[in-house]
Amino acid sequence: MKILIVEDEADLQDVIRQSLEIEQYVVESAGDYTSALDKIIGFEYDCILLDIMLPGGNGLELLSELKALGKSDNVIIISAKDSLDDKLAGLNLGADDYLTKPFHIAELTARVKSVLRRKSFLGNNTMILGNLKLDIDERTLTVNGDSLALNRKEFDILTYMLVNKNRLVTRTALAEHVWGDHMEDADDYEFIYSQIKNLRKKLKDQGADVEVQAVYGIGYKLIQL
Repeated sequence: MKILIVEDEADLQDVIRQSLEIEQYVVESAGDYTSALDKIIGFEYDCILLDIMLPGGNGLELLSELKALGKSDNVIIISAKDSLDDKLAGLNLGADDYLTKPFHIAELTARVKSVLRRKSFLGNNTMILGNLKLDIDERTLTVNGDSLALNRKEFDILTYMLVNKNRLVTRTALAEHVWGDHMEDADDYEFIYSQIKNLRKKLKDQGADVEVQAVYGIGYKLIQL
């Protein structure tokens, strides 16, 4: 899961980032309107934490831009402005939730998990395909009821592939989702390949009836056998 923090308070941004990274999310950040808009245009996110008051612009304007682009990124507004008008404006523009500063980081994390479950996993914290059962919150995977250990990246890759089962996922989309926007050269994509290779072997050895198929030169597709 990939999250964008749009927040100009550096200390708060850092605290939120550390908390979400502990929860195994890929986290990116922007401290002003322009850099946030660049990221929103250029990348896809599972959830955006959006402050209203930003250097160079307003968070609600960013939300309008997001919806005008036809993107479905989940949005939680985080703002010191406890105004009913701002809250209603944000929700009417398509925000999924609204949290007023100051807030407990644990509450923010819970709101993020809730939004992700509600939108990405239809309210469930588990995903099932064939004899696979993946628990999003506990970050566990079972095959025919038996536990299968995955490293962090393997788990994130499988989660993303399950969300997009039977669809072609490009290498670029997979890289941005699992690693963020920091993929730099061919060596990075070799690392993706090695993680996919290890994941495929683990699933096969465990008797999984799903397979991550490679589409030469483009990406991957998860199918049920």
